[in-house]
Amino acid sequence: MERSLGTNRNTVVGFGDDVSAVKLADGKVAILKTDMLVGSTDIPPGMTMRQVARKAVVANVSDLAAKGVQPLAGLVALGLPATLKRKDVEEIATGLSFAAMQYKFPLVGGDTNESNDLTISIALFATASKKQLILRSGARVGDIVAVSDEFGSASAGLKALLQHGIHPAKLPRPMYQAVYNPRAELDLGLRLGASGALTASIDSSDGLAWSLHELSRASGVGMRIDHVPVSKAAEQFAARHRYVARDLALYGGEEYCLVVTVKPEKFRLAQKTAHGKLRAIGVVTRKPAGVRLRLAGKDVKVTMKGWEHFRR
Repeated sequence: MERSLGTNRNTVVGFGDDVSAVKLADGKVAILKTDMLVGSTDIPPGMTMRQVARKAVVANVSDLAAKGVQPLAGLVALGLPATLKRKDVEEIATGLSFAAMQYKFPLVGGDTNESNDLTISIALFATASKKQLILRSGARVGDIVAVSDEFGSASAGLKALLQHGIHPAKLPRPMYQAVYNPRAELDLGLRLGASGALTASIDSSDGLAWSLHELSRASGVGMRIDHVPVSKAAEQFAARHRYVARDLALYGGEEYCLVVTVKPEKFRLAQKTAHGKLRAIGVVTRKPAGVRLRLAGKDVKVTMKGWEHFRR
């Protein structure tokens, strides 16, 4: 795909990061992001059309949050099956409008068409100085690897729904919120971006392990993870249903946290800026390449895999 489409001399950020960017005048760049939600693969059972539409916006905003950039405007393209009722379409419009207001940008246009599967495609636009962007490729040896939250609640919730047939209303609140009402860490991303403490950043929606590997690959460094932050809800679900809680946190995905690398001399500043939400989980290393987890005094390779939509 990348070779077929290509870039040109005005491209500042092309394929391989959370967003794309092209040159503007006076050292500014235009930041572009698009992400698509497809009904058959991206909607868990019991999700309302309002929640579906809101999630489509959250997925896009989360990628801008990882770059420390505020969206200025958005477009939405809808593919609507003929079987949808008027109430469903109104709920989609309400969800889109609510999310755009929540993250403080207008939806200024788009397109609507009939399709076999529900499709909501969002495109966001922003501007920033080139130096302001926090890419995946800036991690340096000795940087602290940190995350903005615990992991595993969404993974546990989806397994409960898809593999154990648990009704959404029966999910513990943290799991329900993670699946049906995810949040993009935009305010946090903006604060951390302005602090000058970060060297690299990525949105974690494809999973913690996948995100760590992407930072490692893009920056040409290794990572040693000393602690996997597992949510209490995931630990309880894992114990009840015989899962490995750590694996739920590493490989689950569908959680819109920030995974960042921080200059060690500015980690306290970053924590203060994040109002205590930022937690260290490891360190950037020179060798070996890839991601390793420290377990019982030994370094174990972390597999590069993440969430694969809603496979059962």
